[in-house]
Amino acid sequence: MHRKDFCIYGTLFSGVARYFTVMKDEKDIVLQVENLNVSFDGRTVVEGASYTLRHGEALGIVGESGSGKSVSTLALMGLLPKNAKVSGSAKMNGTELLTLDEEGFRNIRGKRISMIFQEPMTSLNPVQKCGEQVLEMLSSRPKGRDAEQREQVIELFREVLLPRPEKIFDSYPHEISGGQKQRVMIAMALINEPDIIIADEPTTALDVTVQKTILELLKQLQERRSISIIFITHDLGVIAQVADNIMVMYRGKTVEYGAAADILHHPQQPYTRGLLACRPPLDSRPRRLPTVEEYLSGERRVESGERRTESGEWRTENGEQHNAAACSPLSTLHSPLSTPHSPLPLISVRDLSVTYTLKRSLFGKPLQTLKGVDGITFDIMEGETLGLVGESGCGKSTLGRALLHLIDHSSGSITYRGRSLDALSRSEIRALRPKLQIIFQDPYSSLNPRITVGEAIAEPLRVHGKNGKWKDRVIELMEQVGLRPEWYDRYPHEFSGGQRQRVCIARALILQPELVVCDESVSALDVSVQAQVLNLLNDLKEHYRYTYLFITHDLSVVKFLSDRIMVMQQGRIVETGTPDELFAHPQTDYTRTLIEAIPRIG
Repeated sequence: MHRKDFCIYGTLFSGVARYFTVMKDEKDIVLQVENLNVSFDGRTVVEGASYTLRHGEALGIVGESGSGKSVSTLALMGLLPKNAKVSGSAKMNGTELLTLDEEGFRNIRGKRISMIFQEPMTSLNPVQKCGEQVLEMLSSRPKGRDAEQREQVIELFREVLLPRPEKIFDSYPHEISGGQKQRVMIAMALINEPDIIIADEPTTALDVTVQKTILELLKQLQERRSISIIFITHDLGVIAQVADNIMVMYRGKTVEYGAAADILHHPQQPYTRGLLACRPPLDSRPRRLPTVEEYLSGERRVESGERRTESGEWRTENGEQHNAAACSPLSTLHSPLSTPHSPLPLISVRDLSVTYTLKRSLFGKPLQTLKGVDGITFDIMEGETLGLVGESGCGKSTLGRALLHLIDHSSGSITYRGRSLDALSRSEIRALRPKLQIIFQDPYSSLNPRITVGEAIAEPLRVHGKNGKWKDRVIELMEQVGLRPEWYDRYPHEFSGGQRQRVCIARALILQPELVVCDESVSALDVSVQAQVLNLLNDLKEHYRYTYLFITHDLSVVKFLSDRIMVMQQGRIVETGTPDELFAHPQTDYTRTLIEAIPRIG
């Protein structure tokens, strides 16, 4: 055969090979989204989103709240309100989703595309048993086969690693934990064996250990069932555990799209670099966390070599002491408590227990009890941040509320500046309330939607009979926490989650308290907003010498903020130490488990 013939046949075979490769590649595509646009009443919220999802692949969509992540996926399922205008193309196995009518979407939802929502408690029907809710999702339920269908759901419960699946089938949502509720939601999404699962922030506000379990479960199910997953989150550390490709969204636009390894280790855009940097680091304790705004504007106030010592000072790499007050945005304000103080216990707790009655007899006698807090002893030093970390249900919030006398304790003692709180009357406790305040976890439900934020911040002044020019004091505090004075007359629904949390912080601080209990106050926030709030709490502490009890399940956050950390498990303190000691040499298996569960990049 001549050389020319070899070239002809070689070219022919190469062309055929490329043809079949392209055909196989196109056949492997489950979802092709091109130039997706979504607007509401003329306001564009998603602009030009394009991506490809292949069979058995996981796509991570990352961005802050309001970036368009959830809206872009709700459009695929026809779940947007009627005033939404959608354009572009979204083809799933050749079917154009954006042109389907309601009947067409009903044949898609839950069958070919399923969704796992962020909050399982509000997504599950509280008056219906878990198993029945999963059965409702079955696309076809032939009569007379109830036993067979029940076994199908129970087997699915086993696959998603639910303990005692038969019992959980007959349990109501309030009878199981948050992680178990999320597994029920995953089972609902899997029951019809869909091609695509959309997981919309499925691990937000979950314990790090539960979060790790859910992420591992989704990864196993993806590999076992060859399901394609769209995973929505604001945390690049979380997305690193599950995604093959990542799309980063900012204000409705795609700012970066590519392989997960490239995005995580070689980000090209300032916004992506900001999202990565604002996560609290595990290998150091910087004085301040970078924020996304600093990256977008090109301003960096954090020195890369700056580290906090065990004495609480910040030093640069060459050992020079860093002037923390000079970098604080509050440094120009008058500080009534900025003078040095002696490290004395502000709160002393001795052998504290809180018992809940689960069941009573006909005559009110307790038959079944549960110890939420079991014989705890510790001190909170004046001017320190004491971190309290542990899984949900371990008693963290119960302890925080008991300290403030918001709930009664069954035994033990609480002393404030040497004064026993147990011996105080109700009126005396009320007079002490201004000194002991709390910032709750959810800024949405802890603000009254019917009053303005200015009135909400001023309300403690009115309740405690404080005289003076309330509005001037409120506006001054609003400026200190990063809120504009002209927002005084706005209502909570007009603010973002991070801004609402700043309102809650201002409301807690308006009475100039000495102890502030932060009860999971940043767990539901975007990592970028979380960085801003953590920096704010540090600035306020440095300026006013506040004392914090910081309750969280996130060890990376508590390491950044705390001077000491207590680890709580099943109502008891199992370990106490400085952040560096605790991370470098954990003394218990439980602490090691919490540390290992923290999402890491690379």
